[in-house]
Amino acid sequence: MNKLQIITKGIIKENPVLVLLLGTCPTLATTTGAINGLGMGVSTMAVLICSNIVISILKNIIPDKVRIPCYIVVIAAFVTIVQLLLKAYLPALDKSLGLFIPRIVVNCIILGRAEMFASKNTILDSALDGIGMGIGFTLALGCMGLIREFLGDGTLFNFEVYHGTSAGIFLLAPGGFFVFAILIAAINFFTKGKAPIKKEFGCGSCAMSELCGISEEEALQKLTGGKGAE
Repeated sequence: MNKLQIITKGIIKENPVLVLLLGTCPTLATTTGAINGLGMGVSTMAVLICSNIVISILKNIIPDKVRIPCYIVVIAAFVTIVQLLLKAYLPALDKSLGLFIPRIVVNCIILGRAEMFASKNTILDSALDGIGMGIGFTLALGCMGLIREFLGDGTLFNFEVYHGTSAGIFLLAPGGFFVFAILIAAINFFTKGKAPIKKEFGCGSCAMSELCGISEEEALQKLTGGKGAE
């Protein structure tokens, strides 16, 4: 796979939201407006690129048994930086996105790319993968935000476009699911259903998947390599 393919695959062919169906929680929750959607997308992309680079650098140093907590520490560090920058320079956006910025730490897209790509590839390829997946994620959230804001509030980027009664349901959960389904259908139509969903993606690719459905004590044992809280 050449460098251009690494970037472009995340935009349509393996779009993390519309094809791989990852990161649906922030996708549905933060796309009530175009600015919120793009802000969430760019924030996630910044964390994804930086964490991919660092994990690729450290891939031969991190012991396999503790790779998950190490990934989380790296990702959490960059999430903290992004959140502080938002608080300093874009406080309105930070307040609007709220809890979903800290939740980037456990975003399946970031953990999945760390586990399946960055830990197995070069620094440059890992950075390009982060750029491609980040652009795909940002475009998906931006499109959803534009559609929901336009139909639900009659505005685009908070500028009024039309007067009259708007369909407020598009700003609620049912409208989010409807727009999400329409965009997925559009991707399937234009790709003629050929956009692949590989086995390496989905919940199985998430580095946190092995912690799902188990008790806190068992999760602690896995994260600490069986040593528990000492």
